[in-house]
Amino acid sequence: MKTSVLQNPAVKTKSLTVLIAVICAVALPQVFHILGAVSGFGAMPGATFLPMQIPVLVAGFLGGPIVGLLAGVLSPAVSFGFTAALGLDAMPAGFMLPYMTLELAGYGFMAGLLCKINPKMPIFVNLVIAQLFGRAVRAVAVLIAVYVIGLNNPAPTAVASIWEAVVAGLPGIVLQWALIPLIVYRAKGMKQKPLA
Repeated sequence: MKTSVLQNPAVKTKSLTVLIAVICAVALPQVFHILGAVSGFGAMPGATFLPMQIPVLVAGFLGGPIVGLLAGVLSPAVSFGFTAALGLDAMPAGFMLPYMTLELAGYGFMAGLLCKINPKMPIFVNLVIAQLFGRAVRAVAVLIAVYVIGLNNPAPTAVASIWEAVVAGLPGIVLQWALIPLIVYRAKGMKQKPLA
């Protein structure tokens, strides 16, 4: 008797991982933006601490490259649609959506791929490589948009903004170094424990 693909435990687990990652990637930036509004810093905490990246990277590490890729592609689109539907300022802004989608997809895909290729490599090393890859994907997308397609969007598409985004996000990068290995080790440890 054949079972459907959706009844496969591995598919269920991976689907759940994508779903949880997307929910967290939509909710966490809202928390940071609320904190920014309350503190008077506006959108700065979101740009500084990069909250959307954490769930996507974790999804890649736990679920593999396809799960990371899906979480990276869906998270900004769902966030954009959710905030726009509520009548809030769309997050991310419309002109940023393609760049963020490619960047997040790069993070999630590379995190999952590295864990699959060499599962014994320390998570921290894979995390740094995934961070560099995601930033490189965004940089290439910006350069193509500006020099090949000829788009002349606001500041985020300027070539200088590539470096500015990295510098502004340094606290978020350090936060990822501290949190993501702990989250991944904890989650993998829970998966390996037998149920009582």
